[in-house]
Amino acid sequence: MTSAHTPCHTMTDRYLQLLRQYWGHADFRGIQRDIIESIGSGHDTLGLMPTGGGKSVTFQVPAMAQEGVCIVITPLIALMKDQVQNLRRRGIMAAAIYSGMSRHEILVALDNCILGDTKMLYVSPERIASDLFRNKLRRINVSFITVDEAHCISQWGYDFRPSYLHIADIRRLKPGVPVLALTATATPEVVDDIQERLGFKEKRVYSMSFERKNLAYVVRDVRDKHMQMLNILRAVDGSSIVYVRSRSRAKAVSDWLNEQGVSATFYHAGLEPSVKDERQKAWHDDKLRVMVATNAFGMGIDKPDVRTVIHIDCPSSIEAYFQEAGRAGRDGGKAYAVLLFNHSDQLKLDKRVDDEFPDKEFVRDVYEHLAYFYQVGYESGCGHTFAFDIQKFCITYGYFPIRVNSALKILSRAGYLDYDMEPDAASRLRFTLDRDELYRYNNPSPVEEAVVSALLRKYSGLFTDYSYIDETLLAHDAGVTRQTVYLTLRNLTQRHIVHYIPQRKMPTITYLRDRIDGKDVALPREVYEERREQFAKRIKRIVAYAVNDNVCRSRQLLRYFGETKSCDCGICDVCTDHESSRTSMQATEKERAAILHLLSDGMRHDVTELNASGMPYMQMRCALEYLIDEEIIEYEEPLMWWPEMTRRMLDERRADPNNTIIHDNDRKD
Repeated sequence: MTSAHTPCHTMTDRYLQLLRQYWGHADFRGIQRDIIESIGSGHDTLGLMPTGGGKSVTFQVPAMAQEGVCIVITPLIALMKDQVQNLRRRGIMAAAIYSGMSRHEILVALDNCILGDTKMLYVSPERIASDLFRNKLRRINVSFITVDEAHCISQWGYDFRPSYLHIADIRRLKPGVPVLALTATATPEVVDDIQERLGFKEKRVYSMSFERKNLAYVVRDVRDKHMQMLNILRAVDGSSIVYVRSRSRAKAVSDWLNEQGVSATFYHAGLEPSVKDERQKAWHDDKLRVMVATNAFGMGIDKPDVRTVIHIDCPSSIEAYFQEAGRAGRDGGKAYAVLLFNHSDQLKLDKRVDDEFPDKEFVRDVYEHLAYFYQVGYESGCGHTFAFDIQKFCITYGYFPIRVNSALKILSRAGYLDYDMEPDAASRLRFTLDRDELYRYNNPSPVEEAVVSALLRKYSGLFTDYSYIDETLLAHDAGVTRQTVYLTLRNLTQRHIVHYIPQRKMPTITYLRDRIDGKDVALPREVYEERREQFAKRIKRIVAYAVNDNVCRSRQLLRYFGETKSCDCGICDVCTDHESSRTSMQATEKERAAILHLLSDGMRHDVTELNASGMPYMQMRCALEYLIDEEIIEYEEPLMWWPEMTRRMLDERRADPNNTIIHDNDRKD
């Protein structure tokens, strides 16, 4: 291994050698080398890389080049597990710690780091706050700390997560260890905030252009979104993602597409893990063409040939839209990101501000009723965790779930509660038969025998107590699919051979301080008013993007993220409309000259004179519209109907659900 402070040219050769040896790439891409050399030289570093830009290489390569363990903090548990498996396949020792693991499993992982047997340790942000992790961390030789999805630490970001604030505590435990922060979505304001909150010793930012030259951004103003979506899917071949706002809408849209002959399935956070895995794999392997999903789908997906990403419902921010739209066309081929938007969307977006930030009195009422719900007395409750059934709570007190969910997030930010909406409580299992009875178990099927054998090989103590299990590992060991493991364990449970408790996703609430009177709950300006203002501002920016059909879509998005030197993309709906207008202007030069010649006598002329001139109708109409719009000629009230009629015809044509995003030169035979 090599010290982090080895001269740059020597380290550069070492980095390239490692890249070729373990990852098989000939050279680095974009700003990968700059980031690697910066963090490898001991500098706090922030890397801004678009989705698919190769973020993982920027910390995995320098981690291999240095002594010690690279701590990788990421909220994406599925991605964490996937990267650990990929690294181990390459012969690199990696481990992960996340909620749901047993204390024994966590201790083994941390002790291996202390002994120097691990190069990369992935940790969820919730786990770094535990006393166990911090005590062990003091004894680990840490090379550097990587913070993935770093925008989550900024309270001005669109996806702020309070658990990220604990990273500053880790820095205090390891003051000499540099930090590498990585994100794919950050405005200039958020970039500054990330560096400040992570305690950068000096500002050091490397950024790639977020421009996607193969991705056409399109906005369609349509009433019938379903038909427009169907027209797009029929016009553009290949895999697609359709994003919707709610779980129920995901199922409804998926069902409708199947009825229309388009193979689809749906995905949201409430599905069983095995169902999620099965559906994602079927879509990834092109057994199903369309994935209809909420924003729970997409983080860490590695399908490069998605041809369309369609948003039926408008996201609440440009950051969210840009990240989701960016999942199209990662293979470099032509792809489309389409936002279906109309006036009702603007009304819904405005309502989201009140839904996300209900009145302060409502928030205090929720806090008070929560105490009644769990029978928590005054000056008690601190440290207690409760499973939270939001439907039951709302029925009991007559609330709407959306506003309750928002109130609990506000109370979390204010420090009264920890509201974990999607805890990753791993599956648990124990045998209900003793060992001798299990051996006398008659006629197990080959699959049952393989799964039980895998359980006995992987886990100990299953006959005396519950153990956390990982169905993916069992599936790999037994040589079957994860879904088969799930169904087999459910069947064995029904026959009283094991008791299997699948991974649960019920939210939890933990009191961070003793209960007080609801009217005394303080919601500071930075927790409520400032964040409400920021949320409303993001809503306005996404609406402005949707309705602005004068500026190139790509330029609008890039400017939002601070790229001011971008050029028109030439492929979005705005650019193609402008090109069409320029073509029309050139094509109607003769007609415009004829109209101006007719009016050169300074007299008034009836529009019927143009009809009698013999000019082709479409060219005459375009020429007349251009001259009127540019205020080169004018018309009086009695003659107003003709240009107004043509303008209305154009508007209707643009809004026609059958007017798809494909132009003649793009259409496949």
